[in-house]
Amino acid sequence: MTDISSHEARPADAGAAVAGPRRPLMLLIDDETSVGRFLAHAAEECGYHAVATSGGESFRREYRSQEPDIIALDLGMPGVDGVELLRFLCEQKCSAPIVIISGFDQRVLDSSIRLGAAMGLDMAGSLTKPVRLHELAALLARLDTGRAA
Repeated sequence: MTDISSHEARPADAGAAVAGPRRPLMLLIDDETSVGRFLAHAAEECGYHAVATSGGESFRREYRSQEPDIIALDLGMPGVDGVELLRFLCEQKCSAPIVIISGFDQRVLDSSIRLGAAMGLDMAGSLTKPVRLHELAALLARLDTGRAA
């Protein structure tokens, strides 16, 4: 699997004439390229800098090289599953809020939220595929409000 190249890690607002404040970084993983691009674009529309990955190794590499402010994690992917990545994030002592995004039914999403919380991770919620822009925007706004408080 390859990274979703249109949203690779790059200096925030590279080429901008005047550097503004640092935008919060969303690191996301989804094996469906079109979903990853949509999520990255939506996050950027909500004021985030987004780095989209499509495989476990690229996700781990990006996590280690950057300090994400929020993580969006697909549960079901070939070659790596979301629970494995939750364990990785726990081992890394991740403090970023984690959003589970999946096409699985709500019971599976709720179980993964409980599992992540039991590991000590900040489980910020879940979104069911297909993700709607207003749902993602509302969740990000809620997280921004919590961070500002």
